[in-house]
Amino acid sequence: MTIGLAHLNCRELVELVTAYLEADLSAGDRKRFDAHLSACDGCTAYVEQMRRTIELTGRLRVDDVSLEAEEALRRAFRDWKAR
Repeated sequence: MTIGLAHLNCRELVELVTAYLEADLSAGDRKRFDAHLSACDGCTAYVEQMRRTIELTGRLRVDDVSLEAEEALRRAFRDWKAR
């Protein structure tokens, strides 16, 4: 995914965070992403929270998550995505 040459705003950063964490941004987008992080404590905290969440959930086994918890997570994700 490539974005314009302008600086990223917080909303754009949130949309790109998965690609950033998966090292799937172009060099230019990565540079703009890193520049935004250097100036925005809120987004820096958000990226670290996402990184930690991915790390921790990656350790879960399927048996560790109840069906109720899985459905609650899916519902929360659908609600978030619908915004």
